Formats: sequence, C-alpha cells, structure tokens
Amino acid sequence: METSNILIKNGTILNPKLNGEVEYSKSSVLIENNKISEISDNIEDSNAEKIIDAKDKIIMPGLINTHTHLPMTLFRSLADDLELDSWLNDYIWPMEANLNSDYSYAGAMLGAIEMIKSGTTTFTDMYFYMGDVARAVKESGIRGVLSYGMIDFGDAEKRENEFKSNIKLIKDFNNYADGRVTTMFGPHSVYTTSPELIERVRKEADKYNVGIHIHMNETKKEIEDCIELRGKRPFEYLDELGVLSSDILAAHCVWLSDNEIKLIKENDVKVSHNPCSNMKLASGVAPVGKLLDNDICVSLGTDGASSNNNLDLFEEMKFAALLQKVSTLNPKVLSAEETVSMATINGAHALGLDKDIGSIEVGKKADIILVDTNRPNFTPLGNSLCANIVYSVNGDNVDTTICDGNILMENRKLVSLDEQSIINNTKTAISDLLSLKEENN
Repeated sequence: METSNILIKNGTILNPKLNGEVEYSKSSVLIENNKISEISDNIEDSNAEKIIDAKDKIIMPGLINTHTHLPMTLFRSLADDLELDSWLNDYIWPMEANLNSDYSYAGAMLGAIEMIKSGTTTFTDMYFYMGDVARAVKESGIRGVLSYGMIDFGDAEKRENEFKSNIKLIKDFNNYADGRVTTMFGPHSVYTTSPELIERVRKEADKYNVGIHIHMNETKKEIEDCIELRGKRPFEYLDELGVLSSDILAAHCVWLSDNEIKLIKENDVKVSHNPCSNMKLASGVAPVGKLLDNDICVSLGTDGASSNNNLDLFEEMKFAALLQKVSTLNPKVLSAEETVSMATINGAHALGLDKDIGSIEVGKKADIILVDTNRPNFTPLGNSLCANIVYSVNGDNVDTTICDGNILMENRKLVSLDEQSIINNTKTAISDLLSLKEENN
C-alpha cells in the first residue's frame, strides 16, 4: 500500500543501539514518502494521509535477517535430523540440481510473505537464480541484500562462470527496486571454493564497492579439513590470502579459536549468528558472548528454511539468548537488550546500512513494525519490553509491517500480495521438484 504520509501514534517506541542498550519512549512517528520525518508527542493528525493507532503496540525497527537462502523454503522439512554433510550431499544438492528460475521465484515469494508476516523487513541472501529473488523483493516490497552462491571446487571454467553470474547480479540489480535491492559477492565457503576464487572475490568486491557474504567455521569437520588441506584454520587461511576486511559478513562462526576471534576483531569482520540452524544440524554453539565482549558486531540470521525450519527472527532471538545461557551456565550472558540489538541495529551495521535502517530515527528509512502487546503471550507486561520481545512472543505478534514507507501488512493482513496464490504456486513447484528428483534416481 503506497501512502505518502503515515502517522503512527499512541504507541511505545523501542529503539535499539549498537552497544546493546535500548531506549523507550511514548511518541508519535511521522513517515513522509519513505523516511521517518518526525518523532514527537505533538504531531498533528492533519499532517498525514494515513493514521495508524498504535495503542497497546510497540513501535520498533523492522527486523534484519543477515543470513538466508530464500528459495530454500521449497525444501522446508525435506531433510530433518541429519548432520550437515549428509543433509547437503544426500538431500539438498540433489534437489537443487533441478531448480530453475520459476521454482526459485516461487520459493522466494513464499519466503518474502513469511518474513513480512513475522516482522522482518530486510534479509541477506546467498543462493542461485538471484535475479528471480530480486524480482520477488521488488514485488513483495521488502528489502534484500543479495549475493550469488559461488562454488568452484577448484575448476577454472566453473570459477569463471560463477564470477559472471555474481557480477551480472551486481550490474543488473544493485540499487534495484527503488534501492531496496543491494548486492554482495557470495563465495559459499572455504571448503567449496579455491584460493584463486577467494582472492579474486576480494579484488572484484573492491572494484564494485560491495561486500562479501561467506559461510565460515560452521562445523568441526570444516575446521579439520581446512587444517589438513591448507595448514591453517579458516579465518587464518583467509587472512593469509589477504581478504579479511570490514565488508565481510561471516555466517555461523561456531568453531573459533582465540586467534581467529582476534583476526575477526582486528579486521572488523561482521558475524551472522544462526542458532536454530546450528542446533538442528548439531553443528555446535557459537561463542556469541565472547564475540560481544570483544566488541565484534554480531547479527542474527535464520539460515534457509530447510535447516531451521522457519524464517521467524523473533524465535531466533529467543533461541540465541537461551543457547548462550545454557552453554555457558550463565543466565546473564546475552541479555534481552543485546539480543534485540542483534536482530535490528547490529544487522544494519553488519550490512553497512545502519545510516538508513535498524533503528527509529529521523532521516532513516521507514522500515517499522508494530508488535501487539494485547495478546495472551504478551500479558502481563514485564519490567522490560525487550524481555517480553525475546522470551515471550513470536512473529505472530506482529500486527503491522512497513518497509520503505509502504504498508506491507496491516492488522495481520497482507495489503497487496495474494497469500493463498503464493502458497499454491509454491506447492506446485515443490511437487514438480520432487517428481524430477524421483525421475533422476
């Protein structure tokens, strides 16, 4: 729903900061075009074309999911209760062999509406057929930071094709959809790429002035294999190649040595923590408390819906906080306030977008959600709204989702997208993919 001026009033603003602190205020928010133009108690109703009464609602930044594979909604519940190697080799990669443009678009649209309905307004994606994911971003109204998942396994011809695909994505879609689509390079991991690919990624990222999104230190086996093949741990290997920098978003970072944490800090590498996927695949527990103690920027990701199995970042917040507490036997590790910051302003900072999104501030893009407190699981209100947000609620508590100044969902109803049609299209795509997999067996 495109509305030039929107006034949100009578709500409570929850505003996260990069240092893990959160400010609260009772104010109204005026949106003009796609930006927050005023935050005040005294905004006249006449200044707005649309007025939203946020009584009993929290006004907070749209959530930022810093690691997804959006078309993998197609593979939700395809392969469960497996370790990463078996999950990838025996189930996911055989299904991905039959992916095409139409299937990827269908899966991306399903993921988009799932995120809109659970309060995520920005996601960071690495996958294939990324032009179709960009099209889904444009049509759904959300914000996406997209990269092509580059894998060469040492094959020079494949490597060249991977660069063509990622560079085409950057040239065709960087700042696409009124700037809601931006791009990165996406070398998949150190175990699926050659040193030649990674070194060239650094040069190309500098050339095109975009970031790098990569899976790092996800499993113990990955560490052991890297030591055997390269003689170093993964971050030490990247350091030797000269690629570490502040524009790198490293997903997972479960198995880290003290020296690798030092390298992450020294190079201002950003981390995307994916607790649900790490738990489900039995990958391990990322040392998030230790990373935060070292002033490293840690954000939150869901990973793909095939290893989570949903895209609800509210659930991810709860699991992130609880996992740190139980693994360290310290209930004070990763406070509710720090967790909310991870899902909002830290995510924006990890993507280099914190001047535009991640908090409720005048001049920033109007990426805002309203969370309904007048619900059984939000009653009673505790002493800390952040504690309620992290420990009590889920994405179903999101009442309204606004991205780039446009209302995408209001009163739990999608404004411009046909939810059932998107679900039906995805069911057809999944059925086709399963049939193709059977034919190829």
